[in-house]
Amino acid sequence: MKIILVGASGTIGKAVHKELSVRHEVITAGRSTGDLKIDITDKETIKKALASVGTFDALVSTTGSVHFGEFMEMNDDDYMVGIKNKLMGQVNLVLIGRDYIAPEGSFTLSTGILNRDPIRLGSSAAMVNGAIDSFVKAAAMEMPNRVRINSVSPTVITEAMDSYGPYFRGYVPVDADTAALAYSKSVEGIQTGQTYIVD
Repeated sequence: MKIILVGASGTIGKAVHKELSVRHEVITAGRSTGDLKIDITDKETIKKALASVGTFDALVSTTGSVHFGEFMEMNDDDYMVGIKNKLMGQVNLVLIGRDYIAPEGSFTLSTGILNRDPIRLGSSAAMVNGAIDSFVKAAAMEMPNRVRINSVSPTVITEAMDSYGPYFRGYVPVDADTAALAYSKSVEGIQTGQTYIVD
């Protein structure tokens, strides 16, 4: 398969690349590194990159930013960070990617644990993750040509605990390589409309 991996330079992205590249052609993409330059907040970069590839079999997104902050101090601009980036950035990968994906291809998006097990400072992440999971469930019912769409929702990643550990006290982390298996299941399996929980 020809797979486009957006966010390939990140912790999970690197693990997904390692998992899939032994069996498939993986084209890496990122804002500043990779085979393709894609800024998910800029639709024109998505269009240009996907047009340069042409038909592909799968698109995997392991990227997306949100603002973490105290709820009583959050304003609409803070919430819009996640809406424009992690939510609509990934949705636009699908909307634009519909024109290039092969029949029976697949999209895999990334969410996370916080919409089902929230933490302090994480209300934006919880909102965005829930929206993406719901989008996947609904979009799956209308995808043409047996194209599939799923999301992967991991708990905190072991390799990120140095940065995020203080916010996730009591959570059991998972290694990025373990999370990568869920992306493999989405790309290489047959299910659609699923959120693969990794915890």
